[in-house]
This record gives sequence, structure tokens and C-alpha cells, in this order.
Amino acid sequence: MYDAIIIGAGVVGCAVAQQLSRYAGRLLVIDRMEDVADGASKANSGIVHAGFDAHPGTEKARLNVKGAKMYKELAGELGVPYGQPGALVLGFSEDDRATLNKLLEQANANGVEGCRIVERDEILKMEPNTNPAVVCALHAPTSGLVSPYEMTCALADSAAENGAEFILNNPVLEIKPTADGNWLVITGRDEYKTRAVVNCAGMGSGVLHNMISTRRVKLIARRGEYYLLDHAAEMPFHMTMFQCPTKMGKGVLVSPTTHGNILLGPTADDIDDGYDTATTRKGLDNVMDKVRLTWKNANLRLTITTFSGIRAHEEHGDFIIGKVEGAPAGAFEAVGVESPGLSAAPAIGQELGDEVAAFLGLDRKDDWKKPTPIPKAFRVMTDEERAEAYAKNPEYGTLVCRCEQVTEAEIRAAIRRPVGARSIDGVKRRTRAGMGRCQGGFCSPRVMEILCEELGVSPLEITKCGGDSRLLVGTLHDIAKEARPDEK
Repeated sequence: MYDAIIIGAGVVGCAVAQQLSRYAGRLLVIDRMEDVADGASKANSGIVHAGFDAHPGTEKARLNVKGAKMYKELAGELGVPYGQPGALVLGFSEDDRATLNKLLEQANANGVEGCRIVERDEILKMEPNTNPAVVCALHAPTSGLVSPYEMTCALADSAAENGAEFILNNPVLEIKPTADGNWLVITGRDEYKTRAVVNCAGMGSGVLHNMISTRRVKLIARRGEYYLLDHAAEMPFHMTMFQCPTKMGKGVLVSPTTHGNILLGPTADDIDDGYDTATTRKGLDNVMDKVRLTWKNANLRLTITTFSGIRAHEEHGDFIIGKVEGAPAGAFEAVGVESPGLSAAPAIGQELGDEVAAFLGLDRKDDWKKPTPIPKAFRVMTDEERAEAYAKNPEYGTLVCRCEQVTEAEIRAAIRRPVGARSIDGVKRRTRAGMGRCQGGFCSPRVMEILCEELGVSPLEITKCGGDSRLLVGTLHDIAKEARPDEK
């Protein structure tokens, strides 16, 4: 029997797992997808929000501000890319100025440091490519950037290094209390007994909540579509450029990423299917219409991909964190964690992990292992660092992904990590192999070969992203045999 089972291996679930791994107990993380960070955590803006947008007094506001302050130290411990370039929320009318003044009041009430209103001339000095029609903006200097999927993978590794077990590709079908005061977690493959259950299931968290709680919740699937632009010789913007928010969210942004790309989006459309991550012509056109308000000369020449992500919007608009209302003892949850969920994740993980440990009466470990930082990426090493890395491991001398300069050594290391890659996309999220201009057209066959070598499996078993997404469906020998069945 487990002491705690966490359902959901996104950034929140893995943050809870890392915190709980500091305590002496048996811990399991279960997810329906084939990898961690394979839901909302792989497809969002990667913004560590300063905290001015959330309404004062809400859990969103409190946890956003607390979590954002934790990021620099946490990212440093994990070896995850993080930066704090700041943000501008642009206003193009006096009506927008009123909205920005309200945001400034919220920033002050929430304890966000350094926010102020800036005027057109200062904006254009800060970011010369801003549409000169801008009137004013809210400057938030503490707004940051992080790689959300790398953060999630690193948190999972840290938890696993400290004893947490991960069972992936295993959807949870039901959770229910048992007669002896424990919990049963029923999945598509097995049943697991535990003293405490922690629901961090993202879009599926509402269904699990309603199985056991006297308080019904309703989650709305809100899809956001994005363009991703390739590395540019000169970045058009150094800060995250927001527009005035609406009731549907923080609006379309233009933002650098931690890896030097430019991100455009997202839209905000409520849809029926919480797992429909398709992109649409209408949605992408909407992104560009709004982007050109910020960046008048924007064009799509450097586009390398489009994608979408789903946010789990709770109908009342706030996070639901802690013990499950009206459920038997031992049930905990993080429900409705949409933006700024990534920003709040370290704080949610810390508080919810400690709360579960207190309920279970677990003691802190004396031998908890600090995270093993992710090594510096080859693409950002100096020539001297590359020579040193090659001297230690000659596989640093073989480039597999030319676009992102990812080496064979890095791909093998990604597969060997405590919660390692098992698919083409799993390697991509951990190393960036396949994230460049050719989108894996050059490197995917070699990545597949390395996965086969490391995992000891046939190429027919390798998938792009789990499930039925196999890249190969048979061999030439099999095809020839089917074509000429009577030949010996």
C-alpha cells in the first residue's frame, strides 16, 4: 500500500511529488499520458506571471505571487532555463489606461513589486518595435520566463531520485474510499491502495472531484492556439508584451522564450472536448490580427510550428486547493489550475505536499537528495566547455539535431534520466531535438535508433507521443510477404 498517490504528472503534480518526496513515505504518481508534462504543461506560454492580473484575495493571486518568488532559486537548483526580462501590458486608448490603472491597484494589493504606468515615449525606448500607436503600458519588471516542460521533467526526476514511483500511460478511471479508511485508485491496468489520494489531474480533475465530493465543480475546457517562430538574428522584443486582458484571459501576447524563439498567442476559446488540441485557421488568423496591434510589422516568415493547449477553467474562476470538501479524510486536490498555474506551481507543490505529509504524520527525511541539475546544453556551451565535455564523453562530438545543436550524448542522457524519455516527443522536450526549423525532419530517424538502443526495443515499438502514434508500421520483409503470400 502507498502512503500517497498523486494523479496527474503535470507541473503541479510533479511539484507536489517533489515536496512529498522530502518525507519518509511510499509515493506513487500516475498519469494517463505516456510522459510527464504531456498535457497543459507542455503547451502554454511559459510565463512566470508577476501577479498583477489575479484579483486580490483569491488563491490565484496569493499562490501566483508566492510561486513566482520561488522560481529563480528553484530553477537554479534544477538546472532549468529561467529568465526575468519583465513585461509590458499595452494600452492603446484612454479606456485601456483605466484598465491598466486597475491592474496597478491589483499589483499593489497583491504585493507585486516594482509595477508602474509608463507612457508612449518610454515604451518605445524600452521596446522600439512596439506599435507607435501605443498610449501607455503597465511595466511589471518581475515577470519571468521558464521552460514549462523542462521544469516539469526536472521536478519529476528530483522526486524519483528520492523514491517516488511513476506509472505513466495509465488512465485513472475511478477513486473511492475503502471500508478501512483508505483509498482505492482504479486505473485502466490495475488497482492501487493508498492512505491519501491527491488529485492533480488537470482537465480530468473535475471528474475525479465529483466522484467523491459533496460540492460539485464544473471545469470548462479553454483552448489557446499559438504560433512559434524560429530563432531570429535580432530579437524583436526582449520583454513579454501583453495587451489589456479580457474576461477570457490575459489576451494575445508576443514573447521571447527561454530558448530564443518568439511565441505568438494564445487565443481563448471554450470547447466541448477537453483533449482537443487541434489548431484552426480561424484561431490562428485571430492570433495574427491581435499580434499586429502590438507588433505592427509582424510576419510569419520565421514560423516553424503551430500548436494549442487546453486550460482547465473552473466556472467560478479560482483555484481549488487542499482537502476535498465533503469527501472522506485523506483526499486532497488541485482543481481548476489554469493560468497562472505554472507561476503558482512551486507554491502549490510546497503547501499541498506539506499538508498531505501532515495528515499522514510523515517525518522529514534526513537523507533527502538535492536535485541533480540538468547539465548545461551543448548549444549554449563555450568552445572550451564543449572541448571539456567531449573529452569526458566523445558522444558530445556527434550532432544529432543540427537545428538545435543537440548531441548524441544529450539524447542518451535524456533517456537515462530517473523519469526518462520513452518517445520521440519525450526526447524533444528534454533536449530540444526536433524543436528547430526542420521540426525533426533530419534528426528523428537517429533519435529513434538511439531510443531502440537504450530501451532494448524494436523500432516498431517507438512512438512519437505514446498510444498509437507509432512511426513505423512494419518492415519491408513483411510488406513483401503480404504482397506475395505463396512465395517461400
